Amino acid sequence: MPHTADMQVEAWSPTAEGCIAEAVRAVVEGFADTSGATVVGERAYEVTAESDVDLLVSVLEEVVYRMDTDGEIPLDVEVGSIRSAGVGLGLSVRFRMADADTAVPVGAVPKAVSLHDLQLRGGPGGWTCRVTLDV
Repeated sequence: MPHTADMQVEAWSPTAEGCIAEAVRAVVEGFADTSGATVVGERAYEVTAESDVDLLVSVLEEVVYRMDTDGEIPLDVEVGSIRSAGVGLGLSVRFRMADADTAVPVGAVPKAVSLHDLQLRGGPGGWTCRVTLDV
């Protein structure tokens, strides 16, 4: 990114849910080598939002929150199917978490999800997303 305090990731998948999961993986790979990290457990997360792109933001905000408050980072993520939830959409997420102190830092840790240049789009070749994070 032109701004030194930003990290931008792009991801793609055949499905919107898969694209969200790939975005989580890309964010983690942007700042940590988790190959030797110690697993601390699984965390389930339910999210509701008005749109697909808001689901993406909410899931990534949960990643940032877990790092900041619990010192944990996702080693892997499972994303359920996007479903109708009242007036919006719902999504179930399960993270396999590691102790962040046991990962090797390779970049700046994200502090927040930016809404600048945010995308999650479906097309004939599948889904793509782009998200910028403040580091």
